[in-house]
Amino acid sequence: MSNGNPSADDQTVSGGDAERPIEDNLKSRATWMRALYMLICCALIAVASTVGSFVVVFGFLWVLFTGSVNEGVRQVGQSIASYIYEIVRFLTFNTDDKPFPLGNEWPSGKA
Repeated sequence: MSNGNPSADDQTVSGGDAERPIEDNLKSRATWMRALYMLICCALIAVASTVGSFVVVFGFLWVLFTGSVNEGVRQVGQSIASYIYEIVRFLTFNTDDKPFPLGNEWPSGKA
């Protein structure tokens, strides 16, 4: 084509610093390992969300019956929130650091 646009037969993907053919991406072990880690992270985020829901309910019941916030429950909630944030960052390609237990340690409960 003379207008500088790639033809429909050109199977390259622009991304980052270099262009790679789609075939190379499909054969890349790193790409498929990332996909496996992403599937595991989807399961981990579901478990963390369920545990987080129990923490929310327990924290609410604690306040309801005692009138004060339980600091331990609050720290656990912060830790779970930080963990879910780490997973989302990995899933959205904002970081290559794998969350616990695939790479990093469990996040602290400090804000």
